Amino acid sequence: MYEHGVDDQGFARIRSKGDQALFGGFTTIQMKRKLGVPESRPLADFLPTITIKAKDFAGEITHFNVKKEGLRGEEQIVEEHVKNNQDVRNLLAKSNILPEKLPPEEDIKKLERRINKENEKLVDNIKALPEASK
Repeated sequence: MYEHGVDDQGFARIRSKGDQALFGGFTTIQMKRKLGVPESRPLADFLPTITIKAKDFAGEITHFNVKKEGLRGEEQIVEEHVKNNQDVRNLLAKSNILPEKLPPEEDIKKLERRINKENEKLVDNIKALPEASK
């Protein structure tokens, strides 16, 4: 995006407007509140996999088309990104999936900690096995 005349703040605005299109008009902040996501945490840490994939797919289409069509500046890229998010939303809606109505997933950080603890226990249990059992 930087090569196409968009700075960090513009990039954030583009992503935010794309989210709003994907979430049926709800902003990222509204979705965080709706799902109980702390303001300091990324929304994606609590989204179901299908929503993350939808956001990623729309983003990849935008990236592809920005390069292919030589889009420049925030306004053109916002328009493209919003269109792509609306298209992905419409596709999901055909399968009766509305991203703003899906429940949050478990906090990815909590999940990560739980898996690490379980792995540590497993390693400890293996170390505790008698030599003959190994």
